[in-house]
Amino acid sequence: MAEKSKSALLETIEAIVIALVLALFIRTFIVQAFKIPSGSMIPTLLIGDHLLVNKFLYGVRNPLNGQVWIPLSTPRHGDIIVFRYPKDQSQDFIKRVVGVAGDKVEVKNKELFVNDAPYVVEGPIHSDPRTRPGPRDNFGPVVVPEHAVFVMGDNRDNSHDSRFWGFVDLTAIKGKAMILYWSWDSDTSLLKAPRWDRIGNLIQ
Repeated sequence: MAEKSKSALLETIEAIVIALVLALFIRTFIVQAFKIPSGSMIPTLLIGDHLLVNKFLYGVRNPLNGQVWIPLSTPRHGDIIVFRYPKDQSQDFIKRVVGVAGDKVEVKNKELFVNDAPYVVEGPIHSDPRTRPGPRDNFGPVVVPEHAVFVMGDNRDNSHDSRFWGFVDLTAIKGKAMILYWSWDSDTSLLKAPRWDRIGNLIQ
């Protein structure tokens, strides 16, 4: 009887260990959950949105330094990516890629130009009608270096992004935002807080 109990306990521990290892492997190399903490990506992503990030899409990476072990693809224009904030590696940021290696990026009176052509994509907004001096409304031109991307928030007038702190190195990118699995509006009543119409939406 004692041996059966011991065997059952060992099997339970083994199952728990395997489950933990699998969960860690999936989180490290395949998919990770992320919560939107700020309004820099409004209206595409709202405060309280919970999303899944595809970490496998851009290749299998060394989890310690971000170096790519097995390359699969690289970020493209319009991709919404999660990355380590260049000024503080302990923070994760989420922005939209507007420039890749070799691109010329410039902002003139709020309008974004990539390679001297207006960059038009569905989603980004301007919430402040005023044009102010400084990089928010007039920036560049700059050329994106190799192994880096230029990112901006969709809430163009309220986003701390590459206009202010520079490029994102490819090794800092964690993955591409793929799907909303939950959304919660903490500023309303409990019954209205879940944003049911957003759950399951693909992120574009």
